[in-house]
Amino acid sequence: MHNRYSRQQLFNPIGEKGQQLLKQKHVLLIGVGALGSANAEALVRAGIGRLTMIDRDYVEWSNLQRQQLYTEQDAQEKVPKVIAAKKRLQSINSEVEINALILDACTDKLLGLLEDVDLMIDATDNFDVRFMMNDLAQKYQIPWIYGSCVGSYGATYTIVPGKTPCLHCLLKAVPNTGMTCDTVGIISPTVQIVAAYQAAEALKLLVGDEKARRKSYLTFDVWQNQHYEINVDKIRKDDCPSCGKNPTYPYLSYENQTKLEILCGRDAVQIRPPKPIHYDLNQLAVQLRPYGDIQKNPYLLSCQASDYRLVIFQDGRVLIHGIQDIQEAKSIYYRLLG
Repeated sequence: MHNRYSRQQLFNPIGEKGQQLLKQKHVLLIGVGALGSANAEALVRAGIGRLTMIDRDYVEWSNLQRQQLYTEQDAQEKVPKVIAAKKRLQSINSEVEINALILDACTDKLLGLLEDVDLMIDATDNFDVRFMMNDLAQKYQIPWIYGSCVGSYGATYTIVPGKTPCLHCLLKAVPNTGMTCDTVGIISPTVQIVAAYQAAEALKLLVGDEKARRKSYLTFDVWQNQHYEINVDKIRKDDCPSCGKNPTYPYLSYENQTKLEILCGRDAVQIRPPKPIHYDLNQLAVQLRPYGDIQKNPYLLSCQASDYRLVIFQDGRVLIHGIQDIQEAKSIYYRLLG
């Protein structure tokens, strides 16, 4: 046990002092899919003090090709990703405090998690959530690391409030290219490269090596052998509503928080009630049995009907797979759950 970090400590920029700093740090990881799995494992193996993970989804068979913490059994049982991830991570390094939260990322939930957080890492597939993270980071002066990947293309950028442009400066509006892992696919090396850059940047920030922080916006296409670094220092805007001189943090306002959304590329609609609803899953299983085959674990219930699948989480959040029409989703929701 005493030699666990010996090779990492031999790396001069970290050393014994850096290792001690890592043990004192708290990282908030938003999303525990492909990027989240790789980042979580890297940071837990490196010996950070505390990792808080949030994710709204459960393990599916299509995840196993690139999401390295999960097993076939997790997919068979539809285990929530954070629960499966925590189990695996604790077996890797029992010294790290790991908090696993089955949550949809929204402002009120994230606000309650920011105390003592030293760094946030973006492992989402959703620009609404990224812009919300960006505003929280700016408001509470917490650095964060953006990362995205699809197909063989990846991108990452390290955002430090007061020192770098923010995501709003870079992108200005939520992109809508239609390209997702579910529509154009993804290969595992893309994930691993983005995650490696994110984890390396995380270690730099956590040990306080500001000089080593990468200043550029990095993109690559691993299949086409392309790699670009873009100097974005001058993109920072004084009138930016997120990081400018008079910030309004627009993505923290209620009207910018999604309550009902189509999950692009997944042929599914998510419905999140205004207030948490704590279901008795055993009672719900009896209620829904006439509508289809029921699968249940301690965290969620799945009802497979003839032309859609309903997945209900304990906090009242619902995924309806097999449709993309919001009105139809609402109709099913109110018909089955009132």
